[in-house]
Amino acid sequence: MPVVGSFEKAKHYIESHEKGFDSRTKKGAPCITISRETGTGADRVGEVLINFFAQFNAPFTLFDKNLIDRVLEDNALPQKLSSYMPEAKFPAIKTAMNELFGLHPPMMSLLHKTTQTILQLAGMGDVIIVGRGANIITAKLENCFHIRLIAPVELRAKNMETYYGMTPKEAADFVKREDEARNKYVKINYNRDVNDLTQYHLVLNTRQLCNDEIAEIVGGTVVMKFPERFK
Repeated sequence: MPVVGSFEKAKHYIESHEKGFDSRTKKGAPCITISRETGTGADRVGEVLINFFAQFNAPFTLFDKNLIDRVLEDNALPQKLSSYMPEAKFPAIKTAMNELFGLHPPMMSLLHKTTQTILQLAGMGDVIIVGRGANIITAKLENCFHIRLIAPVELRAKNMETYYGMTPKEAADFVKREDEARNKYVKINYNRDVNDLTQYHLVLNTRQLCNDEIAEIVGGTVVMKFPERFK
């Protein structure tokens, strides 16, 4: 669940970097990407990681759902288009019809803009990017660290019940549907399998580890891997 003001924090991050703010302390600044199964609490993990890095005077910014808001804002696109950017691809016939009648910009155009934004953010560093195939997009960038969050489906469904007030059936259906959508998004757009664990530095089971433990593991590893940033 995104924290209140997360979009404002994202905007401040971009504006600060556009002005060259604190550029000297950004040398070797890392980017963390989080790929996740539905219901593993990636946003909450991201926030705990931000608190972890704060002790090193390294202010990180989380980009999750606010990433698409940023893309739309940068390209002067209406916010209602966010509904056209789930982590799945529309069937080709529906996409073609919508584009033909001007209901939304070409999906590939929005995907391209999202990719550009992710590369820009990763290049600036001190960011945590959730989803959107960010680990694939940034795979060749040396400052990026990729993690995957997993958990048993029963636990993930229970989390959806707890945090979003869903019934057991609604939660189970939602988890299944979202997992399939995210898998298709990555497969169709990047021809990769999210379950290929060789593309991640760490795979963490949120059933076995609490958020604080995950932050210690991920944060501690990032500090060791990018020591020039945390001197």
